Formats: sequence, structure tokens, C-alpha cells
Amino acid sequence: MIDLRIRAATPDDAEAVLTFWRESAKGTSISDDVHGVTRLIERDPEALLLAVDDGLIVGSVIAGWDGWRASLYRLAVLPSHRRRGISTALLKAAEERFLALGGRRADAMVLEANETGHRVWTAAGYGREDRWRRWVKPLTG
Repeated sequence: MIDLRIRAATPDDAEAVLTFWRESAKGTSISDDVHGVTRLIERDPEALLLAVDDGLIVGSVIAGWDGWRASLYRLAVLPSHRRRGISTALLKAAEERFLALGGRRADAMVLEANETGHRVWTAAGYGREDRWRRWVKPLTG
């Protein structure tokens, strides 16, 4: 029986979040270190949402809001806990956050090769936006 609780991450969660992402998330980010996760939490304490079962992180999503865009990143569920409604609960919490802040549309970053992710996002009512491509430039050496 799962006793799921959705809560915002705290700086004390940074190491556990990184460990969770290494096991559960596809791909990596330039910000995948304690400093990056802690900075996110300090900048927007409600952005990193965690699904916790009996003290164990079993899911995550970053629900970033900059006052203009509602952006979703790092939706991940522990492989042993998939297909139990955890991603649905996380997305519901993220979407409620965005609506309360005045968000009008949520955008999700999903790796092209992440077929499982594509199915999850489609099932949650999200559609691929083919008119846009992400352009990036690392700001560190």
C-alpha cells in the first residue's frame, strides 16, 4: 500500500533528489549538482515538487513559474513505483500551482528519445508542439 504525499523540496533534500534522478530520470542537466538543486529551491521554494512514500522520494517534477511561462521539467517516477498514479498526482499539483499563480498554459521539456515520457505526457493531455525548437547556450565553461 502506497502512502503518497506531494510536498515541496527543501534544501536538505538536494542529495536525495540527485540520487533519485540518477535512478529514475532520463538524461542529465548542467545543473545536476547540489548547488544547482539548492539554488532552485532557494529561488522558488515551491517549484520542485516531490512525491514521497514513507520517507522515500518516489517521484518529482519541477514546476517553474517565471511570471510569464509555466514550465515543467524532470517529471520522473521511481521505476519500482510506476503505473500507480504518481505522475498524475505530481502533474495535478503542478497545474494547480500554475493556475493559482495565473498560468495559462504549461510547457513540458521532454527528451526526443524518451518514448515512455511521450506516452506519459500524451496520457496527461499534453501535445507535442512541432513549431518550436529549443535553442541553448551553456553559460559556464
